[in-house]
Amino acid sequence: MSKIKVGILFGGKSAEHEVSLQSAKNVIEAIDKEKYEIILIGVDKDGKWYLVNDDEFLSNMDDPSKIKLNKNKNLLAIIPGERKNQIINLNGYERIGDIDVIFPILHGPFGEDGTIQGLLKLSNIAYVGADVLGSAVGMDKDVMKRLLRDSFINIADFLSYNNKEEYNYELVKERLGMPVFIKPANLGSSVGISKAHTEEEFYKAMKLAFEFDNKVIVEEAIKGREIECSVLGNNNPICSLPGEILPATEFYSYESKYIDESGAALQIPAKLSDKEIEEIRACSIKTYKTLCCTGMARIDVFLKDNGEIIVNEINTIPGFTKISMYPKLWDISNIKYSDLIDKLIELAIERHKEEKKLKTSL
Repeated sequence: MSKIKVGILFGGKSAEHEVSLQSAKNVIEAIDKEKYEIILIGVDKDGKWYLVNDDEFLSNMDDPSKIKLNKNKNLLAIIPGERKNQIINLNGYERIGDIDVIFPILHGPFGEDGTIQGLLKLSNIAYVGADVLGSAVGMDKDVMKRLLRDSFINIADFLSYNNKEEYNYELVKERLGMPVFIKPANLGSSVGISKAHTEEEFYKAMKLAFEFDNKVIVEEAIKGREIECSVLGNNNPICSLPGEILPATEFYSYESKYIDESGAALQIPAKLSDKEIEEIRACSIKTYKTLCCTGMARIDVFLKDNGEIIVNEINTIPGFTKISMYPKLWDISNIKYSDLIDKLIELAIERHKEEKKLKTSL
């Protein structure tokens, strides 16, 4: 049997570029080389695509704070609408052959927001993870929260502002109380996020968030345990056992997630009652379906002392680093890392086949 050709797409034009490099390194190390032929596609911070070699594509790969994509002369181009050989190496204009499925490990804008998914769909290539709509909805925290609220799923109260609107500390304080969390609407990995306790901190945090996005959300601070679940599947998704984040700092920052292994403790599985586990898993599945997700996602919630579950957010391309919750939660839910990769690829090909059955003409 011939190998399935998998293009692993990583890096990207976002503030989460380095996180993507770490995630890709782990996936490349874990994927079954006997079953898959791997094509590595690195995307630099300008958005250029490179065909890279698996033994020299990263510099400082063991240092999350300094990890870097190694560029070369093998720039790639993709041809939307082609049936075969959609990707071309511009160094000699050689077509690199049919790719059965792309595994995008691109966190944040230009990768997790529907842009890459749209390009791959136009190019007739199967891809891992949420489709265009699910990706776009999951990336925009403002739209995501509105959909969850309208589906009677509990969320933190929030306000949103675009970069042309005026915002007022006193109004925010009256509506949401203090402290508040201030976040770029379309970014993850805690990039650009601040917790503001005072007026001075509020305006400083708003300025920082607008450096990363043209829309910012301000949300009330929820006191509760930070619980995460991994979800997997297309039409009939399944949910992992929950895990708990125990930050060593005031909140689960970028450094705690990806750089400082002592920045947070991970309680896997979380110490919860059977009732709490089932309620959190049910809420995670409902959130996943409400936000039109397929493939995979990580659902983050707060569990309050009174038992109320508050959905914080969804991540449609969760981290795959060695300290990331998504694969860790599946590991303790009896799906090992390499088997998880297999399943994600199977789901991508399954969805692509279903889409190809649809009529495109009368």
